[in-house]
Amino acid sequence: MSRDLFERAGDALLNERRQLTATELAELSRVDDEAIPSLAALAHDVRLAWMGPTVDIEGILSVKTGGCPEDCHFCSQSAQFDTPVKAVPFLDPDEIVAAAKETAELGASGFCIVLAVKNPDEAAITRILDLVPLIHDEVGIDVNVSAGILTREQAGRLAEGGVHRYNHNLETAQSFFPEVVTTHTWEERRDTCLLVKEHGMELCCGVLLGMGESNDQRLELLEDLRKLEPQEVPINFLNPRPGTPLQIRKPLSAAEALRWIAVFRLGLPSVILRYAGGREITMGDLQAVGMTSGINALIVGNYLTTLGRTPDEDLSMLEDLQMPIGALSSAI
Repeated sequence: MSRDLFERAGDALLNERRQLTATELAELSRVDDEAIPSLAALAHDVRLAWMGPTVDIEGILSVKTGGCPEDCHFCSQSAQFDTPVKAVPFLDPDEIVAAAKETAELGASGFCIVLAVKNPDEAAITRILDLVPLIHDEVGIDVNVSAGILTREQAGRLAEGGVHRYNHNLETAQSFFPEVVTTHTWEERRDTCLLVKEHGMELCCGVLLGMGESNDQRLELLEDLRKLEPQEVPINFLNPRPGTPLQIRKPLSAAEALRWIAVFRLGLPSVILRYAGGREITMGDLQAVGMTSGINALIVGNYLTTLGRTPDEDLSMLEDLQMPIGALSSAI
């Protein structure tokens, strides 16, 4: 039965070049564990056919850490939880430019500055708009931003100010969202994503798997993303942080992570699918397997409040896999 599913899906995506239906994706998501390698192989073939062999790498930096008023149950930057992460003021511009230079030297196409806020105030917008041309001029790299929920006016200013891509994650399905966040709504996140696209910035819209959501809710989330049509989808896996309500969760198994990497690739064949937070704890020594299961981009170095692998480890992995580093867009 799995073989027939894979043949039909492969024919649709590789020969007909059409998107799979929600029903087809649901069937593929339910294959037996023994069929996960075949599912991953199909996803890799689709990635190569639709996006090519190139891998996009990006660095991120938390320029304003901790003290966030929101209650996202997975996040150690929330001021509502007693976590080891404490509020740190906005970093000095020289520190930010230096980090961008280090990222560019790795071959990265973009550098993302991240603020732990519900939404940016005027001071934050001004600082971001000062940083963008500074990084462009001194480093020559695309500047991406993640600064929470935007107004229409703020989205317009960021777009006019040269922000290349704006990150705002849906995180999880609309039906599960109230279980992990109560201080803002899923709709507010979606609306910000729509504003990003309306003003011509590229949309980076990620997911966080392993918070207790059902398989059906993961499929619901995938359909929500397909409607938004982002240029990039970071795949994050829950790394349970001390002091947060979700510290009780166990990380996903590597096999389950591979299953969903593959399903997201099959549902989003022309999207940059980026390995992001939690991959080290979830995938362990199987990092490379994810790269042959649909992933075609990486966040290199550390994350916002957790350590990643060293850039050298990731670059060595890509060299071993003979996957060239370069810039990607949603249309190859």
